[in-house]
Order: sequence, then structure tokens, then C-alpha cells
Amino acid sequence: MSGFIWQVFAEPLTQQAFQKALIGGSLVAIVSGVIGCFVILRRMAFLGDALAHSMLAGVTAGYLFMQIIFGVEAHAPAMMIGSILAGFITVGLISFVSRVSRIKEDTAIGIMYTGIFAIGGVLASLFSHRIHLDLYHFITGMVLGIEDADLWMMAFITAIVLSVIILLYRHFLIATFDPVMAASIGIPVVALDYLLTTCTSLVVVGAVGIVGVILVVGLLVTPAATAYLLSDRLHRMMILSAIFGVTGVLGGLYLSLWIGNIATGPSIVIVSTLQFLIVLTVSPRYGLIADWLRKRSRVPQQMVEDVLGCFRYGDRDTMRIADITGTLGSKPDELKRAMRFMLKNGLLLKTENRMTLTDAGRIEAKRILRAHRLWETYLEQLGTPSSELHDRAHKLEHLHDEETVDYLDDKLGHPLRDPHGALIPEDFVHLVPGAEVKSSLLRKGNQGVIKQLGDADPTKLEVGMVITAGIRSQEGTVWMFVLPDQSTVQLDHDTADSLIVEFHASTDTTAFD
Repeated sequence: MSGFIWQVFAEPLTQQAFQKALIGGSLVAIVSGVIGCFVILRRMAFLGDALAHSMLAGVTAGYLFMQIIFGVEAHAPAMMIGSILAGFITVGLISFVSRVSRIKEDTAIGIMYTGIFAIGGVLASLFSHRIHLDLYHFITGMVLGIEDADLWMMAFITAIVLSVIILLYRHFLIATFDPVMAASIGIPVVALDYLLTTCTSLVVVGAVGIVGVILVVGLLVTPAATAYLLSDRLHRMMILSAIFGVTGVLGGLYLSLWIGNIATGPSIVIVSTLQFLIVLTVSPRYGLIADWLRKRSRVPQQMVEDVLGCFRYGDRDTMRIADITGTLGSKPDELKRAMRFMLKNGLLLKTENRMTLTDAGRIEAKRILRAHRLWETYLEQLGTPSSELHDRAHKLEHLHDEETVDYLDDKLGHPLRDPHGALIPEDFVHLVPGAEVKSSLLRKGNQGVIKQLGDADPTKLEVGMVITAGIRSQEGTVWMFVLPDQSTVQLDHDTADSLIVEFHASTDTTAFD
């Protein structure tokens, strides 16, 4: 058994080619993982792919330049400079096209990087008698054929890029998550963007020759995406990304040796992808299993509101559990979870076999009832048959956020009763003592002190005057207000909306009679 373990796991570590591949791949994985976090957070993944593919044009141009001018073949510094220039030309063209035309950045990336990649292919074809590049290994990499010069170059690039990230970490952090705030406090956001692009280009240039186009894109994106599923902190995400990158390289190297006859670069990508899929499945916060468990235990808000509706539609504060179940018994498991949730959050109280609304429960029930009756009124105006009003409004009442309901109320002219003659609850959210509201929200007996006249007649009303709402006329479209001298003034909807008052408590306890 120990011999098997030695042969499978330990023996490869004694081989020089494996050691160089592991060191070189790890360097690429670490720096790619760190820079890849910014690529993911800034949604630059496609740009990383573009830079990697544009390297072909830079490599061939650099090779040709040195071969034709100086008669030198495979001059690494020249090919690196050519690759960097190709990367900057690609980024510049993408920025130019997206800025001066209606073409969006993602489309510009697709156009430019394929065009520049094609130029590289054309150059390699036209000058095939001069260029002796292995394009297959340019795509898939030569991880197990890394030379010492490649290791030193990658170590140099890793040191430079990590130093830049560490020194300017806080600046990159702020510019990534809130560029507007970063600019407002004097951080050169545009310069940081170019610096980050330069770092990404250096990483891609150094890595393409070692691991190939496919793997450099995979190492830029996949480990960082895997770490993103496990962490909400950038520094932790960077550490995890580097770890996932190294384990992907290690696993890919072993996989290529065990299976044999497969390129190392693609096998590393496969292992990295498997790591991502495993984390996607089991991540405690953002994984598929965690999401399924949350959905399974989640209390549907609609069911909570349906329970509250049972009380309000019946105009009761207490109901037997059997009656609630009988009314909403189509999904008993959801109903039980909903009632447990409501008990826990103080919306209901349980006494033996009955449920009673608390004060908080009454407010929520009143909110839903108001939305339901306003929706019924709105649907009637649209010509909905009266037999369908309740069922359709029951579906729409769950859209009861305050802005939506207030808009509906104002559009309908602040109706007092629904199509069935039932009273529509007042806007109890805004109608609190001391609040400044539209006078159109006042009901019979409500008092208010005028704060803004708006379009009201200044000869009859004045700021500081106390007015009392009376009975509306002409089917609720005309508001009547009683003045301090007991005279009255009538306002239409728009004028009542423009008249702002400070709300006082109602002086008429039979306001809704």
C-alpha cells in the first residue's frame, strides 16, 4: 500500500520536470488568483480572455521583428514587449469603439480581440517560413516543459504585480466597490483602472508562454469565482483564490500523469472547474444545497398575508386554528410554517386552539386590507366583472408596498369605499399626529393646520389656519373643509393634493359611519 502511495503521489515530486511545472504553475496560479478577484468583481472576465488571445499577434510581431531586423529567433524579451503592446492596443481599441459608438463594451471586446487574434494567425501563416512557433502549445501551454528562464520571468512578474496590489490595496478596494466615492476623495480611478489593466496584461503575457491561452483565462477567472462563493471580504477572497489556483494546478498535474497522453493545461482547467462545481454545490451561504434548504424552510410571504387576510376579511381579531386551516388548507405545511413564523415575530398569539392578532398583526392586516380594497376599486374602473374582483384583487394585494398603494390611492382619487360598499382603511402610515400630509388624505372629522396653500384660494385659506375635514360630495370627488368661523370651502382633488397640512387627531369618533 505504501509503495502504491509513493508511486502515485510522492514519486512525481522527485522529478525535476514535475517540480518546475508545480513551481511555475503555482506562481501563475497565485498571481492570477489575486488579480482575478478584481477581474471578477469588476466584471472583466471577457477582457481577460481578450488579452490572452491578443497575445498571439504580439508574440508573432515580436518574433518577426527580431528575426527580420537582427536575425535572432525566439527572442523572449521582444515577444514579451510585443505581447504587452498587443494587450494595450486591444484595450485601447475596445475603449475607443465603446466610447465613440453605440456599441457596448462587451460587443467591442468580442470584435477587437477576435480581430487582433486573427491578425496574429495571418502573420503566422504569411511568414510561416520565418516563424517557428508551436501554436498548439501556445493554446494549451507547456507546463511540463517549463524552462528556468520562464520561471524567473514568472517570479519577477508575480513579485511586481503582488507588490502593486499590496501597496495600493485600499485604493483598489475603494475604486472597485465605489468608484464614485473614490473619485470624490481624490483617488485617481482612471489611473488605477489602467494600472490594473497593465498588471492583468503582465500576468497574461507571462502565463501564456507557460500554461497557454486556455489555462491563463481559466486561472484568472475560475479560482476567483470559486473563492467568491465562500467569502464576502476581498482579502479573504484573494487568499482563497490563490489556494484554489494552486490546488487546481497540483491536481491537474497529477491528473495528466495518471491518465497520460493528455495536455497538462486542459487537465488543470478541468480540476479547477470541478473545484468550482463542488464549492457551488456545498458552499454554506451561496451553494445550491444551502439555497435549496433556505427555500425549503422559507415562509412564503404570500401565505403570511393570506393568514392576516382571513382575520381582516372576516373583521375578526380572533379565529379558530381549524377555521384558518379550512380557509387556507391547500398547502398545510406552508400554513404551519407561516403561523409559526407569525407567532415568533409577534403578529399572532396562540391560546389553546385559537389565534389572536396582536397590535402589530392588526397593522399588517389593515395594510393588506387597504391594498385589497384599492385594487378592487381599480379593477372595477378597468371594467373587470364584479364576480372576478375579489379573486383578482386577492392576487394583486400582495403588491402592497407603501409607494405602490399610495400611487394607486391617489390615481383613484382617494376613494372611501370599495365596489362592494366596504370602507377602505385610511392612509394610516402617513396620517399620524404631527405629520405633514396632503389635505386630500383627511377623512371626516380629521383636523390639520395649513402649512402650504398650494393652489388653494388665499382669500379663504391661510397658513396656520386649522381646518376640519367634512363629508365629501359628488361621489367623493369634492372635499369639504370646515373653517374656524364654521364656514366651509370646497376643493377638487388636485387642489386638495396641493394643500399641505399638519395632521391632528380626529375630532369625530364616528368618522367612518
